[in-house]
Amino acid sequence: MGSDHWKAHLGMAVVQLFNGGYHVITKVALNDGVSQLVFCFYRDLLALFILSPIAFFKERQTRPPITKQLLMTFFFLGLTGIFGNQLLFLIGLSYTNPTYAAALQPAIPVFTFLLAVIMGVERVNLQSFEGLAKVVGTIVCVSGAILMVLYRGPSLIGYTELIIIPQSEIRVSGQPEPSGWLITGLQDLGIDNFQLGVVFLIGNCICMAAFLAIQAPVLKKYPANLSLTAYSFFFGVVLMAVVSLFMTDLSSDWILTESEILAVVYAGTITSAFNYAVISWCNKILGPALVALYNPLQPGFSALLSQIFLGSPIYLGSIIGGSLIIAGLYTVTWASHKERQATVGITSDGSLVSEPLIIHEKSAHQSEHIFLGSSNASPNPKSYD
Repeated sequence: MGSDHWKAHLGMAVVQLFNGGYHVITKVALNDGVSQLVFCFYRDLLALFILSPIAFFKERQTRPPITKQLLMTFFFLGLTGIFGNQLLFLIGLSYTNPTYAAALQPAIPVFTFLLAVIMGVERVNLQSFEGLAKVVGTIVCVSGAILMVLYRGPSLIGYTELIIIPQSEIRVSGQPEPSGWLITGLQDLGIDNFQLGVVFLIGNCICMAAFLAIQAPVLKKYPANLSLTAYSFFFGVVLMAVVSLFMTDLSSDWILTESEILAVVYAGTITSAFNYAVISWCNKILGPALVALYNPLQPGFSALLSQIFLGSPIYLGSIIGGSLIIAGLYTVTWASHKERQATVGITSDGSLVSEPLIIHEKSAHQSEHIFLGSSNASPNPKSYD
């Protein structure tokens, strides 16, 4: 396996570790009632200020010229991966609860895998052992994440304390209560608030999946991944600002406490700027399906960091679920490596020729034609295996 592939796998593991730390750091800071829309706006704005100058100078010689088609693609990436991903999660959380919201997050790898296969960015041959291993590994990985959320079991590390949480704290404080024709129309159809929350949470998963699946072929046309990420944050911040102006109290919601400012700094620098930049780079090397498959590691890292820094116990369900996640990731990684070996081949001295996982040139160009208006796209999809 090439050095870039190992670095990408390590990078995605670090991304999920930092995401787990984000949940631990903001767990207390965001209980004071800060508007989640305002928090996300500040977080993404800080990330934009960090990424923009770095991308401008670092990729000044390699950045392709901007076209109208590229700008529309960047807008769509910002709409799905930044704005839609975060806002739909917040709305869904306000109508359900954190436990149910976390239970739906493992659907992101499933939606990403399906979208990537449909777009031709990823391949799966169910008649081959490697293709079946990819599907089985994805199911095992997602099942492990769901098990961690739904099954607790006895405490194996640390001591369990009885903590009574008021109902008012189960919902995240400061959530925007959306209103308008969409919410009213759905409620008129007989859909209750909890079902509305589920719909929005599924939309959140689909948005993140679309972001990863669309970004991969775009990176082949526009390989400056830092600039692409910065443009995505720019459009996401603009959309977040517009919505925040209509859904927040300008006199009070925009003032943060010291703990909230510290949480914004961590979220903006690490969770947004660093993590999204790494995700974009890894997406170019590993492909969207494998990148999304690291998402279920997040609750495991969160449980581990909670035990280290907050003294929270680690339960049997977390250990079993974490083991399944690691097994599923290894299975998919092994299958992808075997497929890449079969496609790229082995050199005469036995070393593997380094090549990105996304190797379907015609399919990738076809996807570029859809989102970038590429004139050299192949008119016929490539048949796989």
